[in-house]
Amino acid sequence: MHRDYMQSGSMQSDYMQRDYSHLVHIQSHDELALYELIPDVVWIFDLDKHGWWWGNSAALSFWGLDTLEQLINKDLSGDTQGARDRTLQTFELAAKNGLTVDPWTTYPNGKPKTLYMRHRAVLVGPERHRAIIAYINEEVSLGETPENLLLVEAMRYTTVLVTSFTLDGDIVIENPAATEAYKHIDRQPLPEGRCCFAARFLDPLEGERRLAEALAQKGGRWTHLMNTGLGVRRHTLDIRMTRHPLSGEFLILVAEYDVTDLHTALDEAQRAQSELQHLAHHDALTGIPSLHYLSASARNLLAHAQRNGRKAALLFIDLDRFKEVNDLWGHGAGDQVLVEISKRLSRSVRRSDIVARIGGDEFVILLNDIDDEQDVEIICQKVITAVRQPVPITLEDNPDLQASVSTSIGVALYPDHGRELESLIKAADHSMYGVKKRGKNGYAFADTLGAGSR
Repeated sequence: MHRDYMQSGSMQSDYMQRDYSHLVHIQSHDELALYELIPDVVWIFDLDKHGWWWGNSAALSFWGLDTLEQLINKDLSGDTQGARDRTLQTFELAAKNGLTVDPWTTYPNGKPKTLYMRHRAVLVGPERHRAIIAYINEEVSLGETPENLLLVEAMRYTTVLVTSFTLDGDIVIENPAATEAYKHIDRQPLPEGRCCFAARFLDPLEGERRLAEALAQKGGRWTHLMNTGLGVRRHTLDIRMTRHPLSGEFLILVAEYDVTDLHTALDEAQRAQSELQHLAHHDALTGIPSLHYLSASARNLLAHAQRNGRKAALLFIDLDRFKEVNDLWGHGAGDQVLVEISKRLSRSVRRSDIVARIGGDEFVILLNDIDDEQDVEIICQKVITAVRQPVPITLEDNPDLQASVSTSIGVALYPDHGRELESLIKAADHSMYGVKKRGKNGYAFADTLGAGSR
């Protein structure tokens, strides 16, 4: 990109909404004559043109140039967007805090040199362009090893959000990714008593507690919901204690990793697993438990009955005249009957009892904590009455149909007729067929041989 670089629409719009009236406005180079008396390097960088606006003699010497015009016309087309973002971040922090101090890597004569630079935010020229005055008065050893240079550059351009805070939670320095993520918060005045660290959390009180815990534990790793420019995101915060390279004061270094997509994928996998488990244990048509669920639950229910010396009962239910519904109106009508009957059966028993569809028009009800046969007979009568009521059927060509079915019920008692679910089903099934032979629409208890009725 060239010096006549123009910002994107969104950035330009954001700039126009900012208030920089508190910044010093330098209208011309004539106002900077006194800076020539300073032996340290001083230059002014114009953000809106992305190029130098002015530099003193020390700055020209630093860059190996002879004239100010050469500095102003210096080709910066090779700068990356990350470099531009870094400059913008420095301006915003300086505009907010008055002064920034941080290491920068520059390339005079094509060779890297890392220095500590102080920056102040100003406005320059008749157009009031945003600019930063850079003061250089201390070189550091970071530039002596390529590894350290790479580390500094990586911090600038990584998408990981990295911020240094004071122990009170105020920002010391951050990389462009962190500035971009939280600029909507950092530009707003904070409520009294609230620090920048906590303000970034979706729940600021949670942020205050996290800061206290991180200080107490000398760091750690936690995951929180954060209020970012992209909306609420789930971030893992890696918090470590560090020290300011100039003052030596203790700081906390926070690296934030966006794990929103990972947690979303894990949540979706958990939901899918729950749905599969539900499908494995429940009938797809009626939504009531399946034989698989009944088998798993019966073990616990019958074991409970044995431990407490209680009885249980199994009702094997088969619908009468259900085949006629399918033959007359089709399987869609039959499905509506099954769905409605399953609801009626569920309403006929206690919540602690189990109603399951085991196939076709066959259902099983497992009753627990039965005192005697009279308790079971009451349930059987309720079921017979409920099933016998007409079932509304809605078809496209005839929405006002009613189906009439009844039920034959075989009953087996635990432990009288069996101690396992399989033996109870077999005894109750045998007894149910006895009801069918005697005219249907009734119930019968199995005898001790599993063949009779009562």
